[in-house]
Amino acid sequence: MRIENIRALRGPNVHHRKKVMTMLLQLEDLTDRESREFPGFNERLLELLPGLHRHHCAQGHAGAFVQRLREGTFFGHIVEHVALELAGQLGSEGTYGKTRHAGEHGLYLVVVRYGNEAAMESLLRTSVQLVRALADGWDFDLGPHLEHARQLAAETELGPSTRAIVEAAERRGIPWRRLNDGSLVEFGHGIKRKRIQAAITSDTSQIAVDIACDKALTKKLLQEAFLPVPAGRLVTTLTAAREALAELTGPLVVKPVDGNQGRAVTLGVTDKAGLAAAFSKAKALSEEVLIEEQLQGFDYRVLVVNGRMVAASRREPCQVTGDGVRTIAELIALANEDSRRGDGHQKPLTRIEFAADEEQPDLDRVPAAGECVLLRQTANLSQGGTATDVTDMVHPATRRLCERAARVLGLDICGLDLITPDISAPLTGGIVEANASPGLRMHLHPSSGRSRPVGEAIMNMLYPPGENGRIPLCTVTGTNGKTTVTRLISHIVAHDGRNVGMTTTDGIHIGQELVAEGDLTGPASAQVVLADPTVEAAVLECARGGILRRGLGYDWSDVAVVTNIRLDHVGQDGIEDIEDLVWIKSLVAERVREGGTLVLNADDEESAALADSKRVKELPRRIVFFTLDPTRPRVREHLAAGGRAYYVRNGMLVEAERRREMPIVRIDNVPLSMNGTAKFQIANCLAAVAAGRALGVSARMVRSALLSFSSNRHNPGRSNVWQLGQGYVVLDYGHNPDAFRAAAEMTAAWHRPVIALAGVPGDRADSVICEAAQVLASGFSRLWIKEDSDLRGREPGEVADLLLSSIRQVNPAAECNIVLDELTALGEVLDEVCSGATAMLFVERPAEAIRLLQERGGREVDSGEIEEPLLQEGGLAAAIPVA
Repeated sequence: MRIENIRALRGPNVHHRKKVMTMLLQLEDLTDRESREFPGFNERLLELLPGLHRHHCAQGHAGAFVQRLREGTFFGHIVEHVALELAGQLGSEGTYGKTRHAGEHGLYLVVVRYGNEAAMESLLRTSVQLVRALADGWDFDLGPHLEHARQLAAETELGPSTRAIVEAAERRGIPWRRLNDGSLVEFGHGIKRKRIQAAITSDTSQIAVDIACDKALTKKLLQEAFLPVPAGRLVTTLTAAREALAELTGPLVVKPVDGNQGRAVTLGVTDKAGLAAAFSKAKALSEEVLIEEQLQGFDYRVLVVNGRMVAASRREPCQVTGDGVRTIAELIALANEDSRRGDGHQKPLTRIEFAADEEQPDLDRVPAAGECVLLRQTANLSQGGTATDVTDMVHPATRRLCERAARVLGLDICGLDLITPDISAPLTGGIVEANASPGLRMHLHPSSGRSRPVGEAIMNMLYPPGENGRIPLCTVTGTNGKTTVTRLISHIVAHDGRNVGMTTTDGIHIGQELVAEGDLTGPASAQVVLADPTVEAAVLECARGGILRRGLGYDWSDVAVVTNIRLDHVGQDGIEDIEDLVWIKSLVAERVREGGTLVLNADDEESAALADSKRVKELPRRIVFFTLDPTRPRVREHLAAGGRAYYVRNGMLVEAERRREMPIVRIDNVPLSMNGTAKFQIANCLAAVAAGRALGVSARMVRSALLSFSSNRHNPGRSNVWQLGQGYVVLDYGHNPDAFRAAAEMTAAWHRPVIALAGVPGDRADSVICEAAQVLASGFSRLWIKEDSDLRGREPGEVADLLLSSIRQVNPAAECNIVLDELTALGEVLDEVCSGATAMLFVERPAEAIRLLQERGGREVDSGEIEEPLLQEGGLAAAIPVA
């Protein structure tokens, strides 16, 4: 078996609505072989992984997978279940799996849900190795592989503090994504974007953090604000430290001025020898050393978020209790068996471990029964300490004092360390430290007492109740027209005064700026838009390839448009028929949020039928139809039931609801409509108007936007009109039968005969290429056939010959020229245009075509600028049926 690729689909996808990992697996010599053909394979597999007996498989009951094994099942399916079982042993979310044929012989797509990305990728690779080994009759040592995956999970899991904030966001429906393998997480979209790293937020003041990291400055500012702090001195030499010892009332605390997590802190210093050792340890971490009087009482941590105390804990130093039998080393090992303890900050408690240069107790000593052995002086959880929740015990005066201290320092999230005999009484000790990015573990998972919702407190600070961190989001999918519709919607929303981020097959726009060029319609491009802090609304084109290979780059949209679903891309990515295309593109419709709007094409059977889809109906959404034929029964029934639709009546684009019609714009005044002859562009306008209105744009503003939308300026490469000499050129990106058919219907309403330059991508099925040829032969008087520069697996001339053969079958007398190179063919067509011909150019590289037109003196024109009656008067009436 050979792994072709492994991909993480981090958003909703065609396989599952939650994140999954896909592995493209070539079975090679195991293709068409089944488990029952390999003697002893099933027994070895079940002995190694007895948990497989619990797997349900498609039959839906425990034991079903083992039954399939014994009856005989293919090896891609086995790899899937092995991966899920291994993930379960690691405690991951491996609860969903699916294996699908991926088009080529022996090629399968294994899909599994995952919790930890790095660990699941490792387990998928292990699963392939394990199944291969057992099929070949080898033994397989699973232990090291599981340990490696476990370590990967431990290294890349979100820590408890970050996870608590993320979970609070999920409960409120606030979108989030992880930016690295650490604790850097982004919430919200566009102008509502916020970031955290553990318990530091994008709103946290860097100056406040610097102050908190400087213990001497923190103490100074608190003291000046008449807040209680211990007396002390900042020193840089041992001589100065000895002077402090003489001046201050002992015992003393010695610590580095910019240390953290209790490192190099020494308590109870009373003499010069102890001072020298403590100073040396602190000096190793910091140039400056703080020496303070040691306050008497218990160690408390108070958490203040957004100026309000939200939690408090009493902390105990790392310790073990003797039983009269075990040594201290054995007691530590026993304590570390607690499932709550892990490395670093991974779990609620930290494992008890000592650094090589750290002072340790006599590990071989056997403490008496009940004897408490302090293993460290400080009470930090990061050094093995424990915590008891005391939030409800904090005296109101102490609470107010802590809240004022956080304000003085300027920290939005502040952990204050107090020493006082009794937290339920007014403070008689003082504040010994202030911490930026304080650990939340002790409040989330106290050793005893209640867990406190500190993640919610932080999330409520970032997004007050009622805020969800989202901006208006519109998505567009379909076979034809989706780029034009995306651009139209973006233009309408921008016309309304919002800064719009947009992705299309031509690039990414932020406002009026093209920030990246190329076919950028996948989830990575969506994230570029959604993460830009200037974006106030987003319009995302969602193409088939990105959806299938990477999923969606968002969780929910407010509005989605399905322009149409036509037979295209057959033969790519395992797509065999129209049902496969519906399966892919329907994901966009299904991810419209509750209460959002789904815009569907009533003239397209597959698009319209999504209104009846079980998945679409799972949430209450508003369905809006657009149509070129308002007499359709589906539209009439929809309006009668109180729905909304958009269509053209008496030359006006109207918004209809029940029996009410609101005219928006005369359609032949819209430049994109080519005086009403371009029915496909009228449909695009209807779809965009429906989406714009659903996004809250007024009818007046929609009208103004449509009238100002220029195909040449705002929709490059799509139905752009150029005048060259005495003739005209329409430049378009169309490359499938329906695109050719729509253009042919448009040019049929013109006064002049139209010649065409066209080709079809080589990765389309022969049936699609032949259909495209038949449409071209029927729709245009003369033809030039060219090929794309990327032949996509075909031989040179192969697609052109197939087109020519099909054209001859439809119209044996058709004048058809084959010039394989697009630019060469384009030059020949433009020679005729200069003499007065009109040409429809379907090109792969619009930018190069535009450059050639400019070199020849071509001039961009809108339909209203055409100097002679190329377009029929009353073209609108010819194009749109009367309601």
